Amino acid sequence: MKFYDFGDIIESDTQFVIFGIPWDYLTSIEGPNSSLAPQKIRDVTENLALTTELGFEIPNIKAVDLGDVKIEPSNVDKNLNEIETFMNSIYQQKSDIIPIMIGGDHFCSLNAVKAVGDNRDNKKDFGILIFDSHLDLYEEWDKGVYSHATVSHRIYDLDYINNKNLLIAGSRDIDIPELEIAKKENIRHFDAHLLVEIGLTQFINNIINFFKSSKVKDLYISIDIDALDPSIAPATGYAIPGGFTYREMWKILKEITTHFNVVGFDLVEVAPNLDLPNNVTCNLAAKLIIEFMVFIANNQ
Repeated sequence: MKFYDFGDIIESDTQFVIFGIPWDYLTSIEGPNSSLAPQKIRDVTENLALTTELGFEIPNIKAVDLGDVKIEPSNVDKNLNEIETFMNSIYQQKSDIIPIMIGGDHFCSLNAVKAVGDNRDNKKDFGILIFDSHLDLYEEWDKGVYSHATVSHRIYDLDYINNKNLLIAGSRDIDIPELEIAKKENIRHFDAHLLVEIGLTQFINNIINFFKSSKVKDLYISIDIDALDPSIAPATGYAIPGGFTYREMWKILKEITTHFNVVGFDLVEVAPNLDLPNNVTCNLAAKLIIEFMVFIANNQ
């Protein structure tokens, strides 16, 4: 089953390319199996309606689903090369295509971000917005410098990423070493509690103003499913209370696309083996992906 039964051949008018990274070797907790998520999220779309909430007919989206990157679970270096090679081959077919990656644990995002950034003509315009209940800023964790708990730090290490074009939003489970790194490097994070203190509209405006003040025009957005509240997205390894509602995330993504050119995004850390029998988390993930795609398409 393809995502919403999209085809698999990139044409001259193809706008989006969807692919999966079924890899969760660098997850630091036993229990979740996010390697199952790319195919499971595809599968649930068979039973979802074919219009978005605002009435766009999904079969009219110019998108393809190229399947999954080939993964050898414990071979980290090979997998990172496979991800980058896979994405570069996509850009060779169509340089302005918008990649959409379905993970996998959050470390899958590193070389997805790197491939998108490396393929930007003007890297000074490029920024990264991460939605996550955690900062993922550890220097090392569990198996070393490569971990889903270090992914934001590894993204920050990229030559063209700095504290002016990297923002983390929705954080609410921050460890002391991460907080110290964030303070030392002045890495901004808009914590989830701000939603009840300043309201959704101002929260969105703060995100927009952060990137506009840095002259960012092109955004890559990474969505860890645990940024949403576990009451609506329980199928994840670290279920931290106090996250976004679906409607809040929907509104944030909708508004962001009116101000920035979204050049790629991912959704990670869904663990289908922890989902409810009605697939609530996988359904939510699929809906977020398709709604976000149409927001982007309507603003290109």
